[in-house]
Amino acid sequence: MKALILVGGFGTRLRPLTLSCPKPLVDFCNKPMIVHQIEALKKVGVSEVVLAINYQPKVMLGFIEEYEKKLGVKIVCSREESPMGTAGPLALARDILDDGSGDPFFVLNSDVICEYPLQKALDFFKSRGEGAEGTILVTKVEDPSKYGVVVFDEGTGKVDRFVEKPKVFVGDKINAGIYLLSPKILDRIELKPTSIEREVFPHVAEEGKLFSMVLPGYWMDIGQPKDYLSGLKLHLASLGQQGGGELYKGEGVVGNVLVHPTAKIGKGCVIGPDVSIGEGCVVGDGARISNTTIFRGAQVKDHAFVTGSIVGWDSIIGKWSRVENMSVLGEDVVVKDELHLNGAVVLPHKEIKASVGSPQIIL
Repeated sequence: MKALILVGGFGTRLRPLTLSCPKPLVDFCNKPMIVHQIEALKKVGVSEVVLAINYQPKVMLGFIEEYEKKLGVKIVCSREESPMGTAGPLALARDILDDGSGDPFFVLNSDVICEYPLQKALDFFKSRGEGAEGTILVTKVEDPSKYGVVVFDEGTGKVDRFVEKPKVFVGDKINAGIYLLSPKILDRIELKPTSIEREVFPHVAEEGKLFSMVLPGYWMDIGQPKDYLSGLKLHLASLGQQGGGELYKGEGVVGNVLVHPTAKIGKGCVIGPDVSIGEGCVVGDGARISNTTIFRGAQVKDHAFVTGSIVGWDSIIGKWSRVENMSVLGEDVVVKDELHLNGAVVLPHKEIKASVGSPQIIL
């Protein structure tokens, strides 16, 4: 089986992290986002993954060279010379996705995190019969008026229509950004910038060949800092429900915490809930960290307090400093001792010598 992951965006909502690498390679729970997806695809028999790329292609090629062997999956690039939307990349990779076998293929947005019930999706797709051209995974939301809602038959899953930001209730399920498609659908897509959601799926639904399956478990689009941290909480909770074998069990842990084996945690720390600490990180004595992700190589020095924030690669938070309220530090940021950062967004390679008292961007 084949799969295509849409990785062509610039990741502007997740800056300053995406100034250092493309969004799919930003760490999430100590792995690049996209690795979570490729590992899940491999488990259901996908042998070749196409990355539809546009931004920083050399960096993506470096990722492929490193991870193809690690993951045991063939990874190829389909490069867009200009943005092709969400359907154009399928036409660009037509020769790979339609190999003559008739097997369906997966399509995923690169910033979606969930439990990836891909085998259930595959079984569901096959149960819809030979005429089916696609299955959309959908997820339930509390306020559907903010989203495009998928209206479908709850019994058969057959999609009736799509309603963008409905003012009256028509349903509470939205597109989760994971599809299983028949090669037949490629005949509907021209080699030009095209939206699969707005220009392809409605026509397939009109012919009764599009279905939806409700995604079990959690789901989050982690393409912006607030949702990234929400996704962190949901993912760690899922690991805990599955037995928690990956979670950290050290002294001073509160709730669900993930710590890379190479990280060093000082004495008297309180870590958690909902914390991920990456490879080679050093946390000093008496530090307090909650609802935060610390990327590879970062340091949190003695008695620092970090909550509700993202600390980028190789950054340093000084002694007795306080970082909170959705602060996002880019790569190689140094925060001097005894400072307070409140909602600061700091670009890479900066040294912070004064406190930041209200949310602002440090250029």
